[in-house]
Amino acid sequence: MRKFLVVLDDTRECLNAMRFAALRAAHTGAGVTILSVIPPEEYQHWIGVAEIMREEARDRIEAHFEVYAKWMRDKQGIDPVLIIREGEPANEILAVIRDDPQIGVLVLGAGSDKAGPGPLVTQLSRTAANLPCPLTIVPGDMSKERLEEIT
Repeated sequence: MRKFLVVLDDTRECLNAMRFAALRAAHTGAGVTILSVIPPEEYQHWIGVAEIMREEARDRIEAHFEVYAKWMRDKQGIDPVLIIREGEPANEILAVIRDDPQIGVLVLGAGSDKAGPGPLVTQLSRTAANLPCPLTIVPGDMSKERLEEIT
């Protein structure tokens, strides 16, 4: 089964990327894999403190995931899978895509403020020609109704 890979993070545009991936998956009979990456710089503390911070980050990610997963299950009939990795986000995204040949589309949300679309969108769109699957960039300001229309 083909899967959409979508990145779970703390950005506002993440919501639209999740919606898009779930709606497209529901309409095409695909699955959704949700990836959350814990950056390595979060753990540059003492070993004991780093372990507590790592566990708290995982708990926060799992709680955030459950909100999206419940909506996907209840509204779209999609049962998403969560993957949590530690490392540099772009590298971990590419590793997940390489590890799972069923991932057919990478979905990212683009920020719409003055700071630009976001570091992942910027970094991965620069190398889009070499990505192992298509990249879909969902505008962060797109309305829910418009997303439903185009999916």
